[in-house]
Amino acid sequence: MTSSPLNEKQKFRIEEFKKKEMEDLTQILSQKYGLPYINLSQIPVQLDALKIIPEEKARKGYLAAFHKIGKTLKIIVKNPNLDAAKIILDGLKSDGYKPELFLGSENSLEKTWSYYKDVPIYIEAKSGIIEISTEKISAFASSLTSIETFKETFKKSLAQEKRKTTEILEIILATAINIEASDIHLEPAENETRLRFRLDGVLMDILNFSKNFYPFLLSRIKLISELKLNVHDRSQDGRFSVKTKEADIETRTSILPGPYGETIVLRILHPKTIAMSFENLGFQKEVLEMLWNEIKKPNGMILTTGPTGSGKTTTLYAFLKKINSPKIKIITIEDPIEYHLPGVSQTQVGKEKKYDFSNGLKAILRQDPDVIMVGEIRDLDTAETAIHASLTGHLVFSTLHTNNAAGTIPRLIDLGVKPNLIGPAVNAAIAQRLVRKLCPASKIQDAPTEKEKEILKKIIKNMPPNFQKIKSEPKIIWRPKPCPECNNTGYKERIGVFEVLKIDEKIEKLISQNSTESELQKAAEEQGMLTMQQDGILKILEGVTSFDEVERVVGF
Repeated sequence: MTSSPLNEKQKFRIEEFKKKEMEDLTQILSQKYGLPYINLSQIPVQLDALKIIPEEKARKGYLAAFHKIGKTLKIIVKNPNLDAAKIILDGLKSDGYKPELFLGSENSLEKTWSYYKDVPIYIEAKSGIIEISTEKISAFASSLTSIETFKETFKKSLAQEKRKTTEILEIILATAINIEASDIHLEPAENETRLRFRLDGVLMDILNFSKNFYPFLLSRIKLISELKLNVHDRSQDGRFSVKTKEADIETRTSILPGPYGETIVLRILHPKTIAMSFENLGFQKEVLEMLWNEIKKPNGMILTTGPTGSGKTTTLYAFLKKINSPKIKIITIEDPIEYHLPGVSQTQVGKEKKYDFSNGLKAILRQDPDVIMVGEIRDLDTAETAIHASLTGHLVFSTLHTNNAAGTIPRLIDLGVKPNLIGPAVNAAIAQRLVRKLCPASKIQDAPTEKEKEILKKIIKNMPPNFQKIKSEPKIIWRPKPCPECNNTGYKERIGVFEVLKIDEKIEKLISQNSTESELQKAAEEQGMLTMQQDGILKILEGVTSFDEVERVVGF
């Protein structure tokens, strides 16, 4: 008589019985070894602790780190007398860790080791740094030069069974750096995750990928950004560096909870961004000469205005680089320091240090600076301190959030600054936006439409005398044409469109009379100020950008 095969329920019961036997035996052995018993089947494992001991070593020594507070490391071990375990523990002690041992079964260890798939193995042990090897960068530079090649490589890597989260993140970062994207957006939806790049100021859909893989990528990014892995219900901000052969590229991380999981935005602060010189920012020749006269003065204030992402910091850095010399001391206070400038003393605001723009600026003034850059004027205290600094022999650069150059004055008054101090203190106010430049490899000539002809006629007619370069109605303008060189966008890189309000005697008198923004705007245009719209038209006629792009950014 043959016995009937076991059904699934019976098999499950036998397995559970074996597991219980193993746990009971481990409890008995824990008394022998004098170690507390632990069962990790229902206890969460900290990935930050697990990553300290590489998986290969952990399996060889039959142990694993599962919890970490400071340098205290809780470790589950099957047999503390194993030579491989002793070597690992001695190594941890020499690195300054304090191991706390717990005896666990092989079942517990297998459960703990299974979490290694969530902890990407990366070259640099130091948290907050990704080091992409020179060989990989060289390979990426030749193969990941376009969005299309990135899509193919990404999908191929994701399809591999033994995919490494580290490798996929490297592919994303290397591509973003190669094509000079400023931001990477990872947005989980109900069934998939969307990846987008911001290229030349415009967000582009790149691809969607499996939502099942996203938690691994999220954990990896949190890990290197030194963020809390177990926090999912509030925003977190961090940063890390990507080490390449050419430079260390700082990356700011922002994580925000959403309905389908946490969204990630990575801001890439490429040093190439601030390589822009004063002469190449995009100012018209006449404006450039006027501005140079203002920034080489020993005192006064120059303010740049515009929304977030309009290039204000890049403009101020270009000013600082232009005037920087061993003969003067330049100190900045920023939130945060985005790029490092050689020869400039840079400081960063910090709430925990009670070092904000206001008291930081006061501290800077005690350091005998010649030139000061204040990241942003946000309140009356900062504004008044900056104003008084500019009136007492210092050159001050800063930013404000206004729509145009003339709006700078009412904004300062709204903050509480006395109008009679603004005129003598401020040398110039600059408003700016960034427009995409036409791809030089593919841009094409075309005749303007009737609507474009009307806009050209109207704006050229009101152009200040110094800028009336166009004597007749243009017959030809340039338009974008997609090509592989520009990732099929028709545009490559960006340039500023500006308006610069110089504070002369007439403007200063209007400020002291508490004039409105529209009155100041009218006086500035009579003074010969080139508006952002007019600057945009000149760049259209020079073949630098397109009608659509200027209309998108500043409107007509």
